[in-house]
Amino acid sequence: MQRLTITLDDDLVALIDGHMAARGYTNRSEAVRDLVRAGLAGEPEALPTGECVATLSYVYDHEARDLARRLMGTQHDHHGLVWSTLHVHLDHDACLEVAVLRGSVAAVKRFANSVLTERGVRHGTLHLVPVAADHHHSHDDDVHPHHHLRPVG
Repeated sequence: MQRLTITLDDDLVALIDGHMAARGYTNRSEAVRDLVRAGLAGEPEALPTGECVATLSYVYDHEARDLARRLMGTQHDHHGLVWSTLHVHLDHDACLEVAVLRGSVAAVKRFANSVLTERGVRHGTLHLVPVAADHHHSHDDDVHPHHHLRPVG
């Protein structure tokens, strides 16, 4: 980890302190790190490559013609990417879905774009977390070795 020294005007420091208080941060460094990560996440050149875990959340109109069936089909067609989903009925017409994804950044983005561009899907957000595979091992007598994912950055 590197130490950086920056100079900020009083108004900006007050905004950071307010953000810290609202979110429960205990130190400015962690708050600023998260703000920088969030700011860079929207920059196309800063988007990660390699492997990631991600959440794709979206609201859709379940009454839209065949939309629920198409969305489910897309998830099944990409079963290697989709770890889990949560489905919530918001009202008579709208559903919220959150999909937890794992795979290459490129594949996750393609999947997210295929879902978010479906007619009837709205309010969609993809949140990527770049990861690296940690050591490969098994636990005790577990015959299925596995690896852990370590967030990068």
